Amino acid sequence: MSSPHAGGGFNPPEPTEKGGPDYGRFLETMRTLQDHARAVDAPHDVISRAADTLQEVCDLLAPFDTDEWSSPSGRRLDLPMRGNLLPVPMKLQRERSEGGADQLSGWARFRRFHLGRNGAAHGGAIALLFDSVLGTASWLLTGGPYQRTAYLHINYRNIVPIDKELQIKTWISRTEGRKIYVETRLCDGDTLLADAEALFVVLKPGQP
Repeated sequence: MSSPHAGGGFNPPEPTEKGGPDYGRFLETMRTLQDHARAVDAPHDVISRAADTLQEVCDLLAPFDTDEWSSPSGRRLDLPMRGNLLPVPMKLQRERSEGGADQLSGWARFRRFHLGRNGAAHGGAIALLFDSVLGTASWLLTGGPYQRTAYLHINYRNIVPIDKELQIKTWISRTEGRKIYVETRLCDGDTLLADAEALFVVLKPGQP
């Protein structure tokens, strides 16, 4: 079980090679497994065999569980999303807006695992994506120390499809002392799917 870091804040993203060259393949296989778990309609015996196989994998990995400060998850800077299985797959890069300010833009793709109903991504998965995107912008565009989400407000404008590369932009709208206000838009071409605003607060030294 993980415990808070004595110095507060978050697990510093110090580069690591823990997990070896197959760690990325391991994580991608886990994502594919999650997709199959949502999609499969297999005979009972196939499900039983799969459950037995997965139990073997759990038994194989269990002796090596460690705390968040030692795991390579979130610290493999060579892998998408730093080797973290939780976030919705995405990629962002810094660019200049038409007004000359720095912003982040890129893509996001909801998988079958993120399905809500009727081909639409689950609203909670959209919130997860936005918290990751806005948090990345808040930290990267200010170059500041660690921050935490104070609030996240989402407007769901249109159905967000799964299994399709969508466009995303995010930027700092204003700052007030330790408060950083960030906005984002998720689009499918010219169609606005959802937008959000969040407030992040810079942590004080030692604050968890």
